[in-house]
Amino acid sequence: MLIVMKPGTPEEEIQKIVSFIKSKGFDAHISVGEINTVIGAVGGKTIDRRDIELMDSVQEVIKITSSYKLSSRAFQKEDTVIKIKEELVGANKLTIIAGPCAVESFDQLESVAKNLSECGVKFLRGGAFKPRTSPYSFQGLGEEGLKYLRQVADKYNMSVVSEVMDISQIPMLLKYVDVFQVGARNMQNFILLRELGYINRPVLLKRGLSATVEELLMSAEYIMSGGNRDIILCERGIRTFETATRNTLDISAIPVIKKLSHLPIIVDPSHGTGLRDKVAPMSRAAVAAGADGITVEVHSCPEEALCDGAQSLYPGQFEKLYDELRRIAPVLGRSL
Repeated sequence: MLIVMKPGTPEEEIQKIVSFIKSKGFDAHISVGEINTVIGAVGGKTIDRRDIELMDSVQEVIKITSSYKLSSRAFQKEDTVIKIKEELVGANKLTIIAGPCAVESFDQLESVAKNLSECGVKFLRGGAFKPRTSPYSFQGLGEEGLKYLRQVADKYNMSVVSEVMDISQIPMLLKYVDVFQVGARNMQNFILLRELGYINRPVLLKRGLSATVEELLMSAEYIMSGGNRDIILCERGIRTFETATRNTLDISAIPVIKKLSHLPIIVDPSHGTGLRDKVAPMSRAAVAAGADGITVEVHSCPEEALCDGAQSLYPGQFEKLYDELRRIAPVLGRSL
């Protein structure tokens, strides 16, 4: 349930409510809005709403019927804005995350990052651990790849986005990564999600191959229930009967999630289509539909890429796309 406090309620009164909720076996999650403070009571067994409603500092008690609570609009009406270094995700500025699918070498990463930085990109993506369908495919450079990411990102004043696959990798990634990415295959790895709830680092959570929007929000709930509220949702295409593209990019998920949740959502048109010539039009469509940004794969020589070359943009193609988004953004009240 949600406990909406009266405007101007002092902190000591809020803490009284929190203590009462916890005494009943619930976890208390506080959201401070522009007018009201809202306390989310999650877990526990039963509690008489009247015991709370009759407290002087309480404005109203709302029962949440959805399975996800902390990620819902009912818990927090204002959009979540995440600050990563000097950049904001979820504000009126579009977030662009770009880089190769996998870190292959220092020179490869340096070449791509240089081009991205010249465009104005502030988030460098790259996989150091690659969950591949085949065990014989390139699996990534591991910690060596993370070191390359950190070195190159620092050189160009960028933040690092890279995927975590297992709990055991978290301590290592904390040394190098600014945003932890959870891939589609791990969206329902609940043990991993719980652990990411305890770290002080934003999480980019990708939608699973066949996951519903509600399942995506429930996965975000696992992370948020541990205390980490900095979640960036990512629509990256779902598996359907269609074979013309690698996946079916669900553009409709953007406005659906915007209505249900306060969390920012970005789109991955590279995995969503799997085809280089489809990345730009789907990026434009995602921004037009209200996405808070995009994450795209860029490689200096896609035909020689060790991973997902067919969906990676050439630097020149990315520059053109970036310029297009720069012109589209103001129409929607956004900027790059």
